[in-house]
Amino acid sequence: MILVVEDEPAVRDMIGMTLEQAGYQWVAAGDVGEARARLAEGRPDLVLLDWMLPGTQSGLDLARQLRREELTRDLPVILLTARDAEDDKIRGLDVGADDYITKPFSPRELVARIKAILRRAGQDEEEAVVTVGGLTLDSASHRVMAGENKVSLGPTEFKLLSFFIRHPDRVYSRDQLLDRVWGSNVYIDDRTVDVHVRRLRKALSPFGCDRLIQTVRGVGYRFSEQE
Repeated sequence: MILVVEDEPAVRDMIGMTLEQAGYQWVAAGDVGEARARLAEGRPDLVLLDWMLPGTQSGLDLARQLRREELTRDLPVILLTARDAEDDKIRGLDVGADDYITKPFSPRELVARIKAILRRAGQDEEEAVVTVGGLTLDSASHRVMAGENKVSLGPTEFKLLSFFIRHPDRVYSRDQLLDRVWGSNVYIDDRTVDVHVRRLRKALSPFGCDRLIQTVRGVGYRFSEQE
């Protein structure tokens, strides 16, 4: 999942169409406040961040904040901006951006830069594909397949399944899942986990894969192929 923080609808739609054609899922935010809300819903794989945003905080401010916070310190960030002066590029990279793309840019360049950053972050397709119990999860393209069938998941359910599928046969409490999936700095009720587990099971149910997510009474949840 890629978070696109861009206030111009035309540019945002162009980026979204480019991402979809390249096989990525994306969510949008028009300012820093909306971006924060999206990040609270689930950590994306990468952030495309416009420098100039409405409101009191710029994209540069958000990039600086992301690098200061433990849970987003290593989150890949690409700055998008019309500023093409060398000093501006240095400022952007100095606050922690992984790359800098000057507007206007071509869709091919954008996709190439994203792939390069994700490879450096260890999230390219070969390394990110995991198959367990008939489910195949691909972090790079943000796809889940049950055999030959595509499973449609929301961003939080995808992140939850991604954690489960990489940590099979171990029981996790709700509090542990909140820390690992939502982040320790997100203050939400632990029953939120139950809601998203139900949604995840419902999405997997048509393919007979909901059985993989097991409730351990009085403890939490486990992902396992064993009954």
